Amino acid sequence: MLAHRTGVIGLPLRLLAREVYDRLVKLRGPNVVALITGEERIVPDRAAFWVCTVEAMPVGIGADFVAVDEIQLCADLDRGHVFTDRLLHARGTRETLFMGAETMKPAIAALVPKVQFLKRERFSALTYTGSKKISRMQNRSAIVGFSVDNVYAIAEVLRRQKGGAAVVMGALSPRTRNAQVELYQNGDVDFLVATDAIGMGLNLDVKHVSFSSLTKFDGRRMRQLQPNELAQIAGRAGRYLDNGTFGVTGEAPALHDEVVEMITESRFPPVAKLQWRNSALRYGSIKSLLASLQDKTNNDWLTRVRDADDLVALKALSGEAEVVARASDGPSVKLLWDVCCIPDFRGISNAEHAHMLLQIYTFLHQSGKIPADWMARQVNRLDRVEGDIDTVSKRLAYIRTWTYVAQRKGWLDDNDHWRGETRVVEDRLSDALHERLTQRFVDRRTSVLLRRLKQKEALVADINDTGEVTVEGQFVGRIEAFRFQQDTSATPDEAKTLRQAALAVLAPEFHLRADRFYNAPDTEIDFTEQGGLIWGSSAVGKLVAGSDPMKPVVKAFVDEEAGPDVAAKVQRRLQHFIDRKIATLFEPLTNLQGDDALNGLAKGFAFRMVEALGVVPRGEVADDVKALDQEARGALRKHGIRFGQFTIFMPLLLKPAPTRLRLVFWSLAQSLDDFPEAPPAGLVTVPAVRGRPRGYHSMAGYRAAGERAIRIDMLERLADMLRDQDTRGGFEATPDMLSITGMTLEQFADLMAGLGYKADKGERVKVKQAAPTEAKPSEAAETADVPSEVTAEANPAAEQQDAPTDEVPATDAPAEETAPEMEVFYTFAWGGRAVAKQGARGGDRNGGQNRNANKARKGGKPNAGKGGDKQRAQKFSAKPEKKDKIDPDNPFAAALMGLNKG
Repeated sequence: MLAHRTGVIGLPLRLLAREVYDRLVKLRGPNVVALITGEERIVPDRAAFWVCTVEAMPVGIGADFVAVDEIQLCADLDRGHVFTDRLLHARGTRETLFMGAETMKPAIAALVPKVQFLKRERFSALTYTGSKKISRMQNRSAIVGFSVDNVYAIAEVLRRQKGGAAVVMGALSPRTRNAQVELYQNGDVDFLVATDAIGMGLNLDVKHVSFSSLTKFDGRRMRQLQPNELAQIAGRAGRYLDNGTFGVTGEAPALHDEVVEMITESRFPPVAKLQWRNSALRYGSIKSLLASLQDKTNNDWLTRVRDADDLVALKALSGEAEVVARASDGPSVKLLWDVCCIPDFRGISNAEHAHMLLQIYTFLHQSGKIPADWMARQVNRLDRVEGDIDTVSKRLAYIRTWTYVAQRKGWLDDNDHWRGETRVVEDRLSDALHERLTQRFVDRRTSVLLRRLKQKEALVADINDTGEVTVEGQFVGRIEAFRFQQDTSATPDEAKTLRQAALAVLAPEFHLRADRFYNAPDTEIDFTEQGGLIWGSSAVGKLVAGSDPMKPVVKAFVDEEAGPDVAAKVQRRLQHFIDRKIATLFEPLTNLQGDDALNGLAKGFAFRMVEALGVVPRGEVADDVKALDQEARGALRKHGIRFGQFTIFMPLLLKPAPTRLRLVFWSLAQSLDDFPEAPPAGLVTVPAVRGRPRGYHSMAGYRAAGERAIRIDMLERLADMLRDQDTRGGFEATPDMLSITGMTLEQFADLMAGLGYKADKGERVKVKQAAPTEAKPSEAAETADVPSEVTAEANPAAEQQDAPTDEVPATDAPAEETAPEMEVFYTFAWGGRAVAKQGARGGDRNGGQNRNANKARKGGKPNAGKGGDKQRAQKFSAKPEKKDKIDPDNPFAAALMGLNKG
C-alpha cells in the first residue's frame, strides 16, 4: 500500500486495524494516516492512507490501492455479506488485493474477472503435540477458550500454578488489549489466554497454541470448529523461521488424524458458498427497503445471508406506528436505516436495543440532532471505574455504543467534543479493566519466583480425569466435587507433606470446577428425596430447614482449602437452583402467596394453604372453610384451590415433581432424621404403610383408608359418585367406582371401611345382565359445600331407589341343571365416626373426617329422622348450587371434577 500515492485497507478486527494504524504512523507519521472503525475515527486533513475495519471502509474515494484482509470471511454466517460486497465492488484505481485462505480461490476466480493469484508459503512448520494438562503447559503458550467464563477460569488456574496469564479477547478495547499483550511480550507472564480473536492476525511471540475446547457458540447455536478455523488460530504458534506447536488441553478431545494432517499441510476444502446481501438498497419506503434487503440472488456462488442485527432492528422498528409515520420519504427511510446499523455492543435483548434506536431516530428526525443533555446522561452514568471485572466490562461495552454514535457525522452538535468525551471515558474504563484483569489473573510474586527457579518445584501434584490426586505419581486421595478425600494409608508426617503439595493443584481445580458448576444448566443438578443436592453423581450440598417451609437454606459441601470464593459461588449456584425449582414446581403457591388482592378470611386461608404446602385435610380447617363466603371462595378458586369433601388441595401440586419436593420440605420442617419417599408416580392407590410420620400421606397426595391409601383427587371423584347413593339405606359399588380406584370388590370394601362406611358382605345368584347401555354422565356437584347425606336427602328420587334384593329372577332353565353360579356382593352404608376411626388403621390419622364424621362429632346422626332430613333437604335445595368454575374444554380439570367418568 505504501508503494502507492493513496490506499485503503480493510481489516477484520478493530484490534488489528489499530495495530496496523500504529505501524503506519511510525512509518509515515500521523498526518497522512487515517483510522476508521465503528468506535474510532481519526481522519487528518491530508489523509492518504486509510486503515479501517471492513464494515467501515469508505466507498468511492478513488484510492490507488485497495486491500481486504481475511477474505475467506465471505463465508462467515454473520459478517460474510460485508466481505462479499467488498469482493464484488471494492476496487483500487491501480491495484486491488484480497488476502486470505486458498480455499477462496475457486470462488474469486469465478466472481472477479482477470484476477491473478499469488501464493506465499509458510516458512515455519506446525506440529501437533496432542493433549497436555494446563499444569504441564510449556512457557510462551497461548490457551484458547471460546467464552468469557472459560477464558477467566483458565487464567485463574494459570495464576495459581504458573504465576499468571495475560487475557486477550475481541471484546476488549484496543487500549486494554495492548496493555495485556505488553504483559505477555515483556515476560511478566509466560502464558496468554485468549479467544479466537488472536487468529485474525495479532502478531505475538507464541510458541505453542492449545485449544481448551473444539466447539463454540456462533451467536445462534453451539457448533464444532472447522479444520480451517482451527488452523487459523493454531497458525499463531511459531513466527517466520521459528517452528510452532499446537494441541488440546482441559476437556477438549484429541484431534483426529485427518484434521491434524489438514492443519499441518494447509489442505482444506474450498469455499462453496459466499454470504450475500443486496447492497443496492431502495429507500422509497420502509416496505421497499425491507424488500431490497431481502432480495435473492441467482448467482450459484452466492447465498442470501441470514437476518443480521441491523435487519432485525429494522423489522422491529417498522412495527412502530410512530416510525411508520415519520419514515414517509426517502431521506427519512435512509436515516432510519443508518440508525438501525448501530451495533448492539451491549448484547441486550432485541426489544431493548430497538427501544434505544427508536429514541435516537426520534431525536434525529424531529430536530436533526441528538440532544446534548440526553447524550451527556448516557455517557456520564458510565463514567465510573469502581466494580469488578464483569461490571467494568459491561460499562466498557456500553460506552462503545455512544462512541459509535459520536463518530456519525452530523448526529451531534459538536461531534469532536463528544468523540473526545467518549474516548476519555473508554480509556479510563480500559485502564480500570486492565488493572482488574492483572490484579485477578497475575500473581507477580509467584510469576517472578517461578521464572527464577525455572519451575523446579519440590513436588509435582496432578489430578487425572477420574479425580484421583497424585503427588510425584503417587496416589494421595480423590477429589469429589468440592471436597478432597485424602488417602488414609499415609503416615501423619507424610500426609501433611503430601496434602500441602496436593493443595497446589487442588486450589485451582476447585476454582475451575466452581466456574464450571456455576455455569452448569439446572438439568445437571438435582435434589434427592433425603434433601441432598447433587451435581451429576457427586454430593455438593444439602437443604436445611429455614424459617419458612418454602424457603429452605442451602448448605454447600466445600472444603475449607477451596477458599471462601469457591464456597460462596457454589452456595449461590445451589440457591439459584432451588429457588428456580420452587418457582417452577410451586408456582400456584407462590402466586397465591403474592396475591395482594386477597384480604380478610381469604388471605388467612391462603396463608394456611401456603404453610401446608398446598395440601390440607378438610377436617383440620373445617371451621375456616365454613367461615368463607362465596366471594372469598371464588378468589381462592382462581388460584386453583379445590375444596374437596376430604381434602382442600391444589390439583397442579399433586404431580410427581411437586409432590417429591413437597415431601422434602415437609420432612425438613418436621425435623425428621429419615425422610419418607414419595409413592411411585401414576398409582391411584398404594399400600398404607404403618409407622409413617403423622401427616405423611396427605403430603404425599394420598389419604389412608384401610390397608391402602387412595390419591386425594381420585378420592374426591369417588365422593362425587357417593352423593348419588342412598348412604342410609345402603348401596352397592358401581363399576365406575371400582374403575377409578383400580381395586377389586374386596379391596374396595376395605377402602370404604377406612372411609367410615359399614360393608355388609352377602352372597347371591349371579344374574347374567343384558348388554349395558352407556350411562349418561351426571354433572358433578361441588365437593366443598354439601355433605353427602344431605345431598341424598335433597334428592327424593334417591330415597325411592330399591334396595338390593337376594331374590333370583324366574328362568326357563330345566330343573335338572347344575346349581346356579353364586356371586359375592357388598352393601355399603354410612357407619359413623367410630367405624371411620377404626377403618383408618395402617396410616396417619390427621387426614380429617368427611362431613358425616363432622356431623357425628357434633352429636348428630347422619340421615337420622325423616322430619329433620326433609327440613334440611329443603334448606339446602333452596340455596343456589355452588360449583367450581372450570373450563369444560380442559380435560384435566374435568377429570378432577368427576366429569370424565369412565
